[in-house]
Amino acid sequence: MTAPARDALVAVAGLLAPGVPEVAARAASACDDPDGYLVEHADRLDERGIDEAGPELPWIALVDALDDHRLLAEVDWKEDPGEIAGQLQALRSAPAAAELWASLGRIELATHEFLRAAGERLRARGTALAVLDIESDCYPLVLLPAERADELVALAAAAGFTAVVF
Repeated sequence: MTAPARDALVAVAGLLAPGVPEVAARAASACDDPDGYLVEHADRLDERGIDEAGPELPWIALVDALDDHRLLAEVDWKEDPGEIAGQLQALRSAPAAAELWASLGRIELATHEFLRAAGERLRARGTALAVLDIESDCYPLVLLPAERADELVALAAAAGFTAVVF
């Protein structure tokens, strides 16, 4: 990973985990010492079927670190909307809006369509819903201030990865 790409990845971590420097440190560690990162996090990476350092390792490290700090909800592509709403509401970055979460939990749509609907409702309250694409059949979901959504997408691209805002 190039230095500018590494810097962009660390910036993504800072954007999604303000005040939690451990997230950026884990992503940086996967960039700086991928083999050491593999050894240190072998159990967690084994759950994802990762046993060697590849170009996706720093992005996976970021996703796992965000998850460990309750800043990311990883949901299956066919998850129940009520379960998704509950997982998003439990995030440290979730807005305190009980009626919003309750209404989202009652929506009956397929996962992708639900995420689009949830993204629209959250954006109306100043929060963006985004997925950090790990080329899997799941959605690693994050919440961030809506005014910074374009910044997330640009930084992820600069790091060589994909973030999509719903």
